[in-house]
Amino acid sequence: MNGIEAADYVDLAFPREPRLSPDGERVAFVRRQAEDAESTAATIYAVPIGGDEATRFTATDGADEQPRWSPDGDRLAFVSSRNDGDRRQLWLLPTDGGEAGRLTSVVGGIDDLEWSPDGTRLLFTQRVTADDRASDRDRLVDDEYEREEPDPRVIDRMIYRTATEYADGRRRHVYVLDVAAALEADGDADVRANAITRLTDGDADYVAPSWGGEETVYYASKAGDPPDDSLRYDVVEHDLARGEATAVAETTGWLEHLEATPQGRVAFEYTPEERASMRQTEIRVYDGEAGDLTTPTEPLDRTVGYRCGFEWAPDDDVLYFTTPDEGSRVLWSVPADASESPTRVYGDGVTVEDFSVGRDAVAIVQSEWDHPGDVFVTTRGGAETHRLTRLNHDYLADRAVRRPEEVWIEPTDGGDGDRRIQGWVLTPPAFDADAASDERYPLVVEIHGGPHAHWTTAGTMWHEFQTLAARGYVVFWCNPRGSTGYGEEHATAIERDWGEITLTDVLAGVETVCEREYVDDEQVFVTGGSFGGFMTAWTVTQTDRFEAAVAQRGVYDLTGFYGSTDAFKLVEGDFGTTPWEEPEFLWELSPVAHVPDVDTPTLVMHADRDFRAPANTAELFYLGLQKHGVDTRLVRYPREGHELSRSGEPGHVVDRLERIVRWFDGYADHRDVPPALERDRDADLSSLETPVDDST
Repeated sequence: MNGIEAADYVDLAFPREPRLSPDGERVAFVRRQAEDAESTAATIYAVPIGGDEATRFTATDGADEQPRWSPDGDRLAFVSSRNDGDRRQLWLLPTDGGEAGRLTSVVGGIDDLEWSPDGTRLLFTQRVTADDRASDRDRLVDDEYEREEPDPRVIDRMIYRTATEYADGRRRHVYVLDVAAALEADGDADVRANAITRLTDGDADYVAPSWGGEETVYYASKAGDPPDDSLRYDVVEHDLARGEATAVAETTGWLEHLEATPQGRVAFEYTPEERASMRQTEIRVYDGEAGDLTTPTEPLDRTVGYRCGFEWAPDDDVLYFTTPDEGSRVLWSVPADASESPTRVYGDGVTVEDFSVGRDAVAIVQSEWDHPGDVFVTTRGGAETHRLTRLNHDYLADRAVRRPEEVWIEPTDGGDGDRRIQGWVLTPPAFDADAASDERYPLVVEIHGGPHAHWTTAGTMWHEFQTLAARGYVVFWCNPRGSTGYGEEHATAIERDWGEITLTDVLAGVETVCEREYVDDEQVFVTGGSFGGFMTAWTVTQTDRFEAAVAQRGVYDLTGFYGSTDAFKLVEGDFGTTPWEEPEFLWELSPVAHVPDVDTPTLVMHADRDFRAPANTAELFYLGLQKHGVDTRLVRYPREGHELSRSGEPGHVVDRLERIVRWFDGYADHRDVPPALERDRDADLSSLETPVDDST
């Protein structure tokens, strides 16, 4: 059997966005796989729930995403970048065969696609400027149109860039497209433009639109003065017949999702405003007919935030949602009127990535310890489950994939009462627990981001963990205090102290794992990204326990981070302060303040267009390591943002993982290779079609 390798990333297919057809017979989903070093193909497939093979629905040209069945199931709407560069346009495909046709030519790139209940219209959003709206480019634009980069870039907003882009005056607005009119356009520009109606306007962002009835749309609008410094949203009811928009509810937090029903119920996220970044996210339901507001998830001590979603069942009486839950991401259901507590439906030992609820079944994309993702279907109550796809069957057939072992760790400081820390140990494929052997393996410790996030045995880290194990490392990861999935007390335990409490739990796990005779307790390495990058840096400033470290896309100076990120509310919420109120306090809790104490060889990796954790604090940390004589190197990835490890260019994804392994190998007694700094910069790397800035 072959081991998993970093370069195998290009051979792996990942499903996303399952959507059950209205008759419940098929599941449409997006299949993503690397196309070359710089691009990833996203193609829509459909698989019968009866067990036949999945068939390709759309062409492989461009990226096709957001498949949406029409209410009668005869058509599939989707967004695609084909024929229009990076701009996503709206396309329509007959489901009984035939070619897809493009319905829009808009400037902003379409998102949040949803059919009207009668199947005559499509709701969507796009990000456009005031000039785009005044010039009608948000309804029709020439395919050759290219937006000019501002020179100079004049900024008036507090949050003026996010992901990998500058806003440059763009705001998200809500639109409705008349499908029949768009189909009849037949090249007539005026007809195509007139098929689109803009519902919102002005210098504001409108998010998460959803159909209520045939003539009612709900969406949310950021409130507050200024909105960028606020966590408040107005939930708006828009009457299409009268052209009137009315705020019907208010919520706080980070609203990304809203789901309405024809009965006038609207479900949306709610996070308490005080110390919001640490608090659990609930689902609230506004009932327009009854005029009341309920929180059906309140009895459940779990958060609906962080990569978790929710959806009404077709009968509109039951709400389905996912949460992290002790090493799994699971599916729950709850009555719309909150008359009963949530019921756990499905998900023990798996990571539910996404789901779609039908009348009799739920389609699920999930990953598990032995595969990175497939499409499954289960009953509404989760009693019977069938696997519909095996996207990576051929690849996995001759690969050695190890099953992680669950461990529970006692925090050395007593933790939260009697609460233990959940973690996992993954051994190399060659390891045999039943065979007598004196061989000992080095240990790699992985620390998750967030900090209020959650790791499982699968998900986005499956490939990385299995690659490290195949290279001969034991891998350990855990959900220390601060993580989600264990209740609010566990998540808020790191209030005003990211470093010490998390490090206490991580080190407790390290010492527990190092008690195993097959682990070389003198050969221990550490890495992590985002908050995990912060923790990697904090760790090497506080202890010499690790032989080498790799800090990725991290936060290294809390004040510098606060002033450059779109997530400054994270500092305000978790630390309860700002740089002007307690500058010395934030400095002392920043890894860069303790760089003179570092002896551990530390590789620093960052993306050039990471606007969540901008590179300025990584540069400061790296410079400090250089100034104090620490073995270090800075690797920067052009064109990439904060999601590099999850959805970056395939060449960069592979390069990043190979450089991590190479850095550790150079300081491992178990490897007969010199440190990376003593070798050619590109030695033993396979992904060099996409060069990076690797500078000492």
